[in-house]
Order: sequence, then structure tokens, then C-alpha cells
Amino acid sequence: MAARTTTKPARASYRCTECGYTPPKWTGRCTECNAWGTIEEVGAVPVRTTAAGPVTSAAIPIGQVDARVAASRPTNIGELDRVLGGGLVPGAVALLAGEPGVGKSTLLLDVAAKAASEQHRTLYITGEESASQVRLRADRIGALSPHLYLAAETDLGAVLGHIEQVQPSLLILDSVQTIASAQLESAPGGPAQIREVTAALIRVSKARAMSTLLVGHVTKDGSIAGPRLLEHLVDVVLHFEGDRHARLRIIRGVKNRYGATDEVGCFELHDSGISGVADPSGLFLTKRDKPVPGTCLTVTLEGRRPLVAEVQALMVDSQIPSPRRTTSGLESPRIAMVLAVVERHGGVRLGKLDIYTATVGGVKLTEPAADLAIALSVASSAADTPLPPNMVAIGEVGLAGEVRRVTGVERRLAEVARLGFTHALVPPDPGKVPRGMRVTEVASIGEALAAIPGRGGRPRSRPKADSDGGERAGRGRSGGGGSPLSSVPEDAMALLDGWDPVDPD
Repeated sequence: MAARTTTKPARASYRCTECGYTPPKWTGRCTECNAWGTIEEVGAVPVRTTAAGPVTSAAIPIGQVDARVAASRPTNIGELDRVLGGGLVPGAVALLAGEPGVGKSTLLLDVAAKAASEQHRTLYITGEESASQVRLRADRIGALSPHLYLAAETDLGAVLGHIEQVQPSLLILDSVQTIASAQLESAPGGPAQIREVTAALIRVSKARAMSTLLVGHVTKDGSIAGPRLLEHLVDVVLHFEGDRHARLRIIRGVKNRYGATDEVGCFELHDSGISGVADPSGLFLTKRDKPVPGTCLTVTLEGRRPLVAEVQALMVDSQIPSPRRTTSGLESPRIAMVLAVVERHGGVRLGKLDIYTATVGGVKLTEPAADLAIALSVASSAADTPLPPNMVAIGEVGLAGEVRRVTGVERRLAEVARLGFTHALVPPDPGKVPRGMRVTEVASIGEALAAIPGRGGRPRSRPKADSDGGERAGRGRSGGGGSPLSSVPEDAMALLDGWDPVDPD
């Protein structure tokens, strides 16, 4: 059936000269780019309404759609495939964003070389560097392949021409902010240009079943630069994170239409390029001959992956009226809360001490599961007594001094058991305990201090064998009121020597 088009009376049209946005009426400020005085009348255009027309393909039942066409193809980089959900889907468009210097171009150049083959060509288009500069980096990281094609372009029409000529299965564009369309008068990197370039590449990718990886810039607050519509248009959004002074880099899935968004990929940046790290826990631990005061190990979950991290605390006498509270890799409000709980419910005087807390290896701990490890490292530093080197602490600490449950305790315990740790302090009801591991359930800060093994004296309670072979120590909480330390057994008082108990009243 042919389409019928009716024409209504013409009305004035307006357009923003900064971003190309076309509002329905004149306004003093553009609602898209927030620029003042950029809305201008561009003449009257007829308003058309289109009736029903011919369809490109008939609708069929969903069960008859061939899903094999959209089967994912691995990139041959395990950590990236983990985040993508198995690999790149033909026709999918993924956006990779990150801070300058984090390693986006290095990673994608490695992806381009490893994914290229005789049947699947790869086209790498750079808008920020020359082709010779990219070749130098490819020589350094060993990313050379006869089926990898390289071009330096900044015009959208030229990019589409390269796609028509090479017929690639994978397109990598570095970056989307540097490509501009000649049909728009705005500068490259503007909201209108980004929308136009992204929409054109999405149309080509869907039509050719070509996977596309776009590199995106970020603003100073860490969000993706450009209009928010960009994240809605693409199929996958990935964030590339990492401290530029540390070796670890992490890819987080923010949006993924073809897989889960709770996976992370770990990479290590070195002189010869970037490589995936299947077991990154060793980057966050310090190797030492004997234990030292003020250190405690915990397990954090990055997506669904458990990572063992080390928390350190150092206390010195303050020389100023207001003692310092300095943190690195930890959240300052969370540290302040844990210090208050340790002083109030653990009986540790901290008011006149400078306290420094940090993590090892540049990892950032933001989840509450690290609270118990922070509290124990503070207590160990205050008593100048080291904790056992084979012990980890997992749990959230509340303002009343209680230790709360956290998610994924079984996965965390399985990870530390695989690494050879033999003892763990966890909240009540941890679930399945790995074989050969002693798990002590603690319900408060006082019980956590009392449950530290290897301090001499009689044991707090006899461990009970778990159904799967592990050992779980009973809590054995002492009753009675009085001092916050009244529930601490005698065998743990050696750790508390020199501490002044706080009167609860």
C-alpha cells in the first residue's frame, strides 16, 4: 500500500546554532546544551504527517527468529569477554569510556589485532593520532596482524567510505568525539555531532552485522561526555577505571543488552602493553616475613568477583589540637563512623591520635563488608599487636557495635580458602564453610576482638565440625552489663593491655 502524505500549514522553525537542537518554539536558552541566545529562526518548513507505508520485513513469531545470527564472537581477551558476556555480538555497538591515560587505546588496539582473522577483518580508525603513531604503539605491544586495517580520519563520510571498502567484521573508532559530519555546522564533539555520528554508525553496524567499539571521553566528574542520549543509543556501555599511578585497571559493565552488568574485568598495565589478570588478589596484598601491627585482610566483591584486599592503619601521637584523619582508598565518612564505634564500643582511646588508614595496591574499598577489617586494623595498631597473618575479616559494623551480614559470604570464603587462608571472622550464619577452614561467627566488635586466635590462654569454645568438613567456632557471648569490655574473655585481654575502657554512661 502506498504511503499517503498530507501537508499542514507551514509554521516557523527554530534551531540552536551551538548544538543543532530544534525546539518547537523560540526560547532564550537552549534546553539541550544550556547555551543562551543561540536559538534562531531558520524559516518556515511544512509540517508533514505520514500515513502507513510498506514494511521492510514481515513480522514473524519470535520463536521463528534465527538467533544464531546474533551469536557472540570472542575477542580472544578473556577479561573483556567476561564483561561482554562471552564476546562481541554481530551488529552490536559498544561504548568504552575512561579517563585520559588509563589505557583505552592500548587495550582496543590489542583487541583489534587479536580479533582479526582471514574471515573477520578489523578496521581501526583513529581521529586523535596519526597512522604512524598508532603503528609505533602496535610495535611496542605486539599488536600486528595482516588482517588489521588502520586509517586516520575525522570526517564521518570518509569513515563510512573505509567501511564500504574494507568490509570489516569489527570496527574500532577512537574516539567518537573527534569525528564530525559535514552536514552539521557545529564543531566536532558537540552534542549534535555526537548524536549524528553515533546514529550513522549504528545504522551501518546493524545493516552489515558489524560489531563496533567506540571510545568515549569523560568529564571531570567521571561521567561520559556528550548527551545522555548516547548511552541510550548504544547496546553496551563499559567504564575503564584505574589509578594512573597503579598497575591495576578495571572494566565495569554499566549497560549490556546481551549479558549481565555485574561483571568486572581486571587488567594490568605494564611497559609492553596491557594484559588480563585472572587472579588479581595478589596485587592487593603485601608479602612480608612476619606480621606487623595495623594490618588486616578482607574480601571485597567487584561485581561477582571476590578480591582479597589488605587494609592498613597507623596511629601516632598528635602534635596539633585537632588530630588528623587521613584515608587513601577508603571513604572518609565510613572511616569516621568505624573509628567512633571502635572508641565507644571497643574501649579504645583515639581522641588524641593521628590516624592514617589506607589500602594496598591502589584498590578502592567502598562496600560496607570492609568495616570489620578496618576496625580490627585500628585496634591492632592502637595495641601495637599484630593480627594473625592467615586471618581475614568480613562484615559490616553498625553504630551500636553489632556486626551485620553482607552479601556473598560463601563466595568470599571460597576465594580466601583457595588462596590458603585458614581462619575468618564473619557475621552470624555465614552459610557453607569451605573444607579445612575455621570460621568464627562474631556479632559485635567485642566478640571480634575476643575471637582473635593465637593469643594464649584457653580457647573460647570448642570448634564444631561443619557438614562439609570446615570448622565453625561458636560465639560464646558473655552476659552481664558494665564496661564494653566486660564480655571479652580473659584469653583476649592480652590484646587489650594499655587500653582504657570507656564508661557507657
